[in-house]
Amino acid sequence: MTAQTPFEAELSALMVEVLNLDVAAADVDPEAPLYGEGLGLDSIDMLEISLAIAKRYGVELRADDEASRRVFASLRNLAGHVERQRAR
Repeated sequence: MTAQTPFEAELSALMVEVLNLDVAAADVDPEAPLYGEGLGLDSIDMLEISLAIAKRYGVELRADDEASRRVFASLRNLAGHVERQRAR
């Protein structure tokens, strides 16, 4: 497993808390898929994560377009996207 960056660890903890996942935040592989295999999340989970990110970081995410599929592909992609949007 690849090590998480500090922001990936923060985002992973948020996801585990919001979705009440049965996995430790530190055990989320930042490069593993969030959908299906990997964490096994579904579209409802992605919506909940989007809402939590908007509330905490002020970054709006859409779970229903092609760009969002890339953003939600992994924790690493999601963290990178949120960090870039926050920097604006």
